[in-house]
Amino acid sequence: MEKLDRITINPDVCLGQPTVRGTRITVSVILKMLAAGKSIQEVLEAYPELEAEDVQQAIKYAAWVVSDQINLISVE
Repeated sequence: MEKLDRITINPDVCLGQPTVRGTRITVSVILKMLAAGKSIQEVLEAYPELEAEDVQQAIKYAAWVVSDQINLISVE
């Protein structure tokens, strides 16, 4: 798997939800914006501290989590 060095998980930040580079911007906030039809550029405008690669890694992280869950379901 590709290294996701911009996604961090800290139990003391945002209840342990995955965030971007130690900020309080969660992967789920980014994904919800994209799912609602916002573009990557609109996400970046809403959160100027983010970079395009942060959004890309949030998407990759979500894909990894979902594929891991699918593997768990197919085993059971």
